[in-house]
Amino acid sequence: MSTQVPEQEAEAESSAEAEADASAESPQDKRMAKKAEAASYRDAQKKAQEEIEAAERSVQLKVFRYDPEVEGKQEPRFDEFHVPFTKGMTVLDALMYARDHYDPSLTFRHSCRQAVCGSDAMFVNGQQRLCCKTQMSDLDWPVRVEPLPHQDVVKDLVVDMQHFYDQMHSVEPYFQGDENAPSGEEQKQTRENREKIKMSTRCIWCGACMSSCNIAAGDNEYLGPAAINKAYRFYMDEREDQEELEEHRLRILEQEHGVWRCQTQFSCTEVCPKDIPLTEHIQELKREAVKNNLKFW
Repeated sequence: MSTQVPEQEAEAESSAEAEADASAESPQDKRMAKKAEAASYRDAQKKAQEEIEAAERSVQLKVFRYDPEVEGKQEPRFDEFHVPFTKGMTVLDALMYARDHYDPSLTFRHSCRQAVCGSDAMFVNGQQRLCCKTQMSDLDWPVRVEPLPHQDVVKDLVVDMQHFYDQMHSVEPYFQGDENAPSGEEQKQTRENREKIKMSTRCIWCGACMSSCNIAAGDNEYLGPAAINKAYRFYMDEREDQEELEEHRLRILEQEHGVWRCQTQFSCTEVCPKDIPLTEHIQELKREAVKNNLKFW
């Protein structure tokens, strides 16, 4: 006896019918679908050529390509695309145009297009940048787009960010208030303290700083500038004014692969799309660690 309500049974039957229809698609139907898709992209390429001819200028993109799952694409290479230039065009706009008009298999991450999500950080003309924030008019042409260095490439411009996220989570990037504070009482923050940590809160987890860091490239256990900046944000927050918690956060940062691995090269600060003074924050935490270990009694 079925335990599903009539509506659930109907949905299940509908889903089963849809799967049966999909599996029953004949070889001829599949060929026709492929032909229709190919015709669609031929039309898109023709339209692109017309737009390029009508545009005052066109920009040449050299895009890194790699697909480990497709035979013939497992060897890294660069593909070239010509895109009609328009005022205000970003690198992300150009990549989307190339994908939509030339090659639908071109793979890259993007989301908000407003420099907030951090998903489209790439290596553009030899520097880590957010593609949605980078104007084509500010770059030397042709524009060369590659995945972030020092990270495993999944496909084309997409890299594996798991290690970066693991390092970020290792510093406990969340507020830990005073458990002994009266229940329901607001834990207030002064304007001065808010200003002190304001820049550190702007991190969008894009990974550009980590990718630019030579220390992180050679030391896979190094926390990295983004994670240390996140730790700074909470360590300097006066609402976490608990000696035991401060000691705990400093122990995380003082480890062998923590703040002392930074060699003050400023590469992370130079590429940060949110202008966070990352190197300065790391140096402040070094001073805090030194002061904590100095005992005069």
